[in-house]
Amino acid sequence: MRKIWDRAGRRSYQMGMLKNLKDLGNIKDLKIGVLEGGVSSEREISLLSGKEAFLALKRQGLNVEEVVIDTDDPAKVRGILLERDIGIAFIALHGEFGEDGRVQEILESIKVPYTGSGPLASRRAMDKIISKRIFIGCGIPTPNFYVLEKGGRYIAPSYFPRVIKPYYSGSSIGVFIVNCLKEWEKGISEAFKVSDKLIIEDYIEGKELTVGILDDEALSVVEIIPKKGYFDFISKYSDGMVEFEAPARLGENVCKKIMEIAERAHKSLGCRHFSRVDIRLDRNNNPFVLEVNSIPGLTSHSLLPLSASVRGISFDELILRMIKLSLERYEEKAEQKV
Repeated sequence: MRKIWDRAGRRSYQMGMLKNLKDLGNIKDLKIGVLEGGVSSEREISLLSGKEAFLALKRQGLNVEEVVIDTDDPAKVRGILLERDIGIAFIALHGEFGEDGRVQEILESIKVPYTGSGPLASRRAMDKIISKRIFIGCGIPTPNFYVLEKGGRYIAPSYFPRVIKPYYSGSSIGVFIVNCLKEWEKGISEAFKVSDKLIIEDYIEGKELTVGILDDEALSVVEIIPKKGYFDFISKYSDGMVEFEAPARLGENVCKKIMEIAERAHKSLGCRHFSRVDIRLDRNNNPFVLEVNSIPGLTSHSLLPLSASVRGISFDELILRMIKLSLERYEEKAEQKV
């Protein structure tokens, strides 16, 4: 019984601190839990992201601990979070049960503030079919596409290259650029091992770009230049397989147009505070939005930190600002209820 009362007392104290965060020095009085791991195919990347975020917050003298998630059972996760008694959650979970809104719903149910987008925006960003339809409805350019379902009938494309990608995955897992019928058949077979629905996109010849978003504003445009093939999972998380131009050397007007479209894509899905928007730029400098990542990677190879560094924002400052944005939003919501 004593443990329950101690936890309740601590929780009451932390909730009180959350109601008075005009002086953000009070962050040091909060217990920050970095949620990492998870059950998706991106678990190992999540553990890396979580560790980097944890170390960044620790370096700044904050009360922070890692919370490794090993289940997607809502009741068990809720129990873990209540037992750890955190004042705010820094979500470093990638993929399913991390970026799809379910963890966010659990955190809201126990009234724990968390970093990043809410449940609905998270689901929209995770589901590439929904997000692309929203882009089209908002007049945001995105490559033409159609959907294939596992077990359904489909006809091979009449032209190549095409992009095959799972509709509900990240880190380029299960993504293939195919240039002929043989590659198409192999790509479809492999991609269906990852997802029961696939998006088939037109391949946009040109440049691979990404734009980091912080405080709902574009930071900078980064060009991704793979040394071999395309920016797949191995290229993303291996040393020496890709080069980056940060900022991209595209000219002021082109960069401005790309950043405006990235902000529109972020906001069209209802995302908040931060994200990373992936874009292809065709040979006529027309940008096409591929997707919005609501919880982008935070490893040494990740692109949101690189985009932020162009604006003079260090990794440690980036992580702290993510926390502050969440707490400012919580305070605003509390004031609206008064």
